[in-house]
Amino acid sequence: MNEREKTIRLWFDMWLYQKDMGIDDIFTEDVLYTESWCPQYGNRKVVKHWFQEWNTRGKVVIWEIKQFFHKENQTIVEWYFKNEMNNGDIEEFDGISLVEWTEDNKIKALKEFGCNRNTYNPYQESDIPQFRNQKANWF
Repeated sequence: MNEREKTIRLWFDMWLYQKDMGIDDIFTEDVLYTESWCPQYGNRKVVKHWFQEWNTRGKVVIWEIKQFFHKENQTIVEWYFKNEMNNGDIEEFDGISLVEWTEDNKIKALKEFGCNRNTYNPYQESDIPQFRNQKANWF
């Protein structure tokens, strides 16, 4: 496992253990972090606040890495994510993160993309699409 993969695994483990095990060591001070559903954090101080605050409201129970792709100063990681919020809500989805690195292997940008796991084929029964009568998730 290379250094960049170890850094990403450490970030995911911080969420699983609800513990800051080195946010200052893995992110640049001016990191730009974008969640899949629009929130964006413009520096490490805000990322740390979000991490600490969010973990008072819920728990990440699974953040499983499926695979990595590396090219120059970028990494893409594919993953499966599940959380349980204190109010009883449960969220789970597949996703990827696009990570941009500095020369010393700190994260300078991270952008998440999510994909609903509740998929279906709208053409299974007909040539005319049959869409579910439900609100789409926030991806």
